[in-house]
Amino acid sequence: MATENLPNYLTAAKPNPMENRAPWYKNIAPSYAGIFISVPFMAGMAGALQFGSVWAGFIGLLIGALFCFMLYYVPGLLGFKTGMPLYVVGASTFGTQGGILMPGLLMGFLQIGWHAVFTVSAASFFMDAIGSEAGPNTGFFWLVCAVWGLAFAFVGAVGISWLGWMSSWIPIFPLVAIVIAGFANMGGIGKFETAGEIARSASIIPVLGLGAFAALQAAAGFFASAGAAGADFTMNSRSPKDVVLGGFFGITVAALVAGTFALFTIAGGMGNNPALAVSSGMVTGNLDIIAAFSGSIGEVGGLSKIMFWVFVIACICPTGFCAFLAANSFSTMFPKLPRVGMTMAAGIVGVILAATGVANNLAGFFGLIGASFGPIIGAMTADYIRSGGWSGPRKGINLAGYIAWGVGFLVGILGALPGIGFAYGLETLMSFIVGFSVYLIAAEMGLEPPKVELEKK
Repeated sequence: MATENLPNYLTAAKPNPMENRAPWYKNIAPSYAGIFISVPFMAGMAGALQFGSVWAGFIGLLIGALFCFMLYYVPGLLGFKTGMPLYVVGASTFGTQGGILMPGLLMGFLQIGWHAVFTVSAASFFMDAIGSEAGPNTGFFWLVCAVWGLAFAFVGAVGISWLGWMSSWIPIFPLVAIVIAGFANMGGIGKFETAGEIARSASIIPVLGLGAFAALQAAAGFFASAGAAGADFTMNSRSPKDVVLGGFFGITVAALVAGTFALFTIAGGMGNNPALAVSSGMVTGNLDIIAAFSGSIGEVGGLSKIMFWVFVIACICPTGFCAFLAANSFSTMFPKLPRVGMTMAAGIVGVILAATGVANNLAGFFGLIGASFGPIIGAMTADYIRSGGWSGPRKGINLAGYIAWGVGFLVGILGALPGIGFAYGLETLMSFIVGFSVYLIAAEMGLEPPKVELEKK
């Protein structure tokens, strides 16, 4: 066991005592379910329909929902067993110093992206609700994004408990809305024609083709950072049973319900109104995922205006939470940074990304999330299996973890490399597998540093 002056984020860490923990149905399940019953995840199902049928999308969603549970499981066990959050348990896989960047600051930067995604989602549905055609880079859209993004960043800075209370009941309304929309549009599913006939015909078995892969990637890429944060959720768990049941119902079941009705809503809406596929860019390959989703909601009929407002309201809590979590990541690693100031700074960057339309590229953002956190979780899983659990942080920088992440990240972003890469729909899955495998190889080569003692409190 080596000795080292530990960074502040480790010396200040205190495990959550067992008496403060609660059953899975009071924390893990509702928290994760609220993540899936959100505009970005449900809109992401439009990407699957670009390449295949509703059936192919469902098969991919089912596999993706199970894979999401897999991404969560080891971080979840670590959180339960240690009572510590991700940035502490990750110090084994990436080192005491390496953990500052990975997963610490990386999580903070990506939370700014999530703040932007929820801001642009709220602004887009707000425009639909009031009948405005204003879009990214217009003055009115900038105004709405600025008011929304900064207002809820401020709430995240000073009223996080209020957001926590709201998040326990607000997701009920978008869940009801998407179920109603799915049933309302279901009659158009039989008339839905995939816009990706070329990609579909290239698959030997259509149900296992690119449509299924796209749905799997949409689910896994969307969830990857939340999966890594499983430790943050399960440090409130009482037993391994809580970890399993909370994950199964909050992740797998919630993803299947929200994703299936989103597939019904979008496919049915486009079947009833084929012009929607054209206006959202599906037939061109430049799909505006949020426009496809909101347009499909618009096909519901008289209830669509109410649903637009429901989806606006559904973005309140995640917008504030993401700004708070971004600032929390930065201030945890660098305690002298002002938390409120960092939260508002995160909000400003998020507003810019939303108002300019950069955050509208959900498929690209999900790909970045999956490529970033797939190998992180893969390496953590390999470390957990190799070590037989978690026995503490490792000294300095764990090269095995960083090499595993680097190779896995490269595999995960192949589709984004112009002129070199290709999108194959399994990026998050492959980056996880590569991160897992490379960590085991690197560790066997002696690239893991010795463990250091974490002071017990």
